[in-house]
Amino acid sequence: MFSQDINAMLLLRRCQSLTRLAAVGTQGHQAAPCFASRAVRLCSSSREDQRSYQRANWSANWKRIAAGVLAGTGAVLTYGLLHQEVEQADAGLPTTEKSSSLPVFSLDEVSKHRSLEDGVWVTYKGGVYDVTEFVPIHPGGNKILLAAGGALEPFWALYAVHDQEYVLEILSQYKVGELSVEDVKKQDDAKTSDPYSSDPRRHPVLRVNSKKPFNAEPPPEILTENYITPQVLFFKRNHLPVPQVDPASYRLRVEGLPRGALTLSLKDLKTRFPKHTITATLQCAGNRRSDMNKVKEVKGLNWGISAIGNAKWSGARLRDVLQAAGFGPEVAKWARHVHFEGLDKDVAGSAYGASIPINKAMNEDGDVLLAYEMNGENIPIDHGFPVRVVVPGVVGARNVKWLGRIVVSAEESGSHWQQHDYKSFSPGTDWSKVDHKSAPAIQELPVQSAITVPADGAEIDRSDKTLTVKGYAWSGGGREVVRVDVSLDGGKTWQVAQLRSGDKGQPDEPSPPPGRAWAWKLWELTAPLPPDADELEIICKAVDNSYNGQPDTIPPIWNLRGLLNNAWHRVKVKVTEG
Repeated sequence: MFSQDINAMLLLRRCQSLTRLAAVGTQGHQAAPCFASRAVRLCSSSREDQRSYQRANWSANWKRIAAGVLAGTGAVLTYGLLHQEVEQADAGLPTTEKSSSLPVFSLDEVSKHRSLEDGVWVTYKGGVYDVTEFVPIHPGGNKILLAAGGALEPFWALYAVHDQEYVLEILSQYKVGELSVEDVKKQDDAKTSDPYSSDPRRHPVLRVNSKKPFNAEPPPEILTENYITPQVLFFKRNHLPVPQVDPASYRLRVEGLPRGALTLSLKDLKTRFPKHTITATLQCAGNRRSDMNKVKEVKGLNWGISAIGNAKWSGARLRDVLQAAGFGPEVAKWARHVHFEGLDKDVAGSAYGASIPINKAMNEDGDVLLAYEMNGENIPIDHGFPVRVVVPGVVGARNVKWLGRIVVSAEESGSHWQQHDYKSFSPGTDWSKVDHKSAPAIQELPVQSAITVPADGAEIDRSDKTLTVKGYAWSGGGREVVRVDVSLDGGKTWQVAQLRSGDKGQPDEPSPPPGRAWAWKLWELTAPLPPDADELEIICKAVDNSYNGQPDTIPPIWNLRGLLNNAWHRVKVKVTEG
C-alpha cells in the first residue's frame, strides 16, 4: 500500500488541476461558470473526504488503479494511484464524458503549453488535457514532455498498452476542453500508421506478455527439451518496434576514441576481424516476475520462468573492434564504460541504449561479441539482425539488438534503461520514495534455477511409482553451476540432480575455463514417489562455483519492479489414483 501522505498529495494535485479550469480564459476562452463552480465544489468536498480517508473510511468511494505507462520504452511501468470516483448521487456532479460546457481550443493554443512553466497540455481524440500535475508522478519522468503541446495518438500507437480502460480513466481527470472541429479533422488526416505493422511473424507456441512491443516466452515444458534453444523458441524481449535494416547499407559507428569515428559495414565485421563463437545464456532481469507478483504487486511484464534461453553466438570480439578504432593505454586511463545504441527508436527518435563497464568490454576473457550469427545462421530479425551485442554473464538488457552505435566514455550511459530501469531496491522501497540514483544498474545476474517439468498443478499417477523432475540452472558473471538440489517434500529432504551441458544422449560440451561459464546447465532427477502423499511441493535450488546459493523465499528480495527473482522455485502437484 502507498502511504497516506502520497494519497493526500495526489488528491490535492487533482484539486489544483480542477481549479485551474477557471483560469483557462487566458487563452481567449472562459470556462463555463457551472464547470468552475463544479471544480470548487469538488475540492471543497475533497478536503473533507481527505480527513475521512485519514480515518480509513474511504473504501466505499475509492478504487485502486494503476497509473502511467513509460513513454519511450514500451515497458509497462504502472504506478499505484488512488483515483476518487465521485458518484453523481453523492456529489451532484455530472460525469467526465464530453460536454459542451467545456471551452474549445485550437491546436495553436494547445501548442503554447509545452513546458512545466507554461503548463503541459496534450490532445487525445478531440479532447484537450492539462497533465502538468501528472508529470512529476509519471513513471517515465520528463519523457512525457515529448508529447507536450500536441497529440498523444502517435505515442500511444507506439505503446499500445495505453489502450486500456484504466489509462483512459486517469487521463479523463485532466480534461480541460475540446479541440476545435477543424483541428480534429487535421489530426485525423495525419494519423500515424501502426509502427508495428512490419514486425516479423512469430511462432504461435510462444506465450505473449505484450503484443506491442512484442514480448513472449516459450512454454516451460519445451524450454529445456534442447540444450541449444531454437531461434523460434528463444524468448523475445523488445522495447520498441522492430527496425527494418538493409544489411547492404548497414553501418556501425564506433565513437569516443582519439582517431575519430570508425564506420564499419556488415562485411567489414565479417572480414576484418576474426570470427569468435561462444555458447551463452541470456536472461531477462524480469524472469520469474510472475512469482514475485503473487507475493505483492510489482510493475512490469508478467514473465513466467522462460524469459531465458541458451544459444551459440558468433561474431567479432568487441575488444578487437575497439582496438582497431584506437583503444590503447592512454584511453584506458580515462575510459570507464562502453555505450551501445540500437537502431530501434521511438517516435521522438530516441534509441534503446545501455552500457557496460570498460573492463568487461576489453577483457580478453570477457567474450563480448558483436554477433551476426545465432545458432549458425544469420541472427533473426527479432533477435537483432544484422548485428547485436552479446555480453555473456550479464543481464539481457545490456545485450543491445540492432546495434548502430558504440561509444567509449568516461560516464555510464544516460539512457533511461540504464538510469531509471533495470535496477533493484529494498523490499521496503515503494514508488513514493524510490531514488533511482541510489542503486547501480544491473550487470551480472545472480544464480538461478527453475523447474520446467512437471508444471505447477499437474497430476501425477501414483501407479507410475517414480517422478522425473527437469529444469535449468545458470549463474551470471561466468560462474559455473556445480549443483542443483531438489526436494519432493517441501524442503524437508533433498536429492542432487544430474547436470548436463548438452542434449540428452549426446556428449556434453567441454568444461569452460574458470570465469567463462556462460551457458546454462540442464538438470534432471528421477526419484520414487513419497508413499501416501496426495500432494507434493517440489523445490529446486542451485549452487555455483563461488558457492552462491538462492534465497529460500521471495519476500526478502521483493522489489517494486519485480526484478532478479531467484528464490527457490516451487511447484505443487497432485498425486492421483490411476
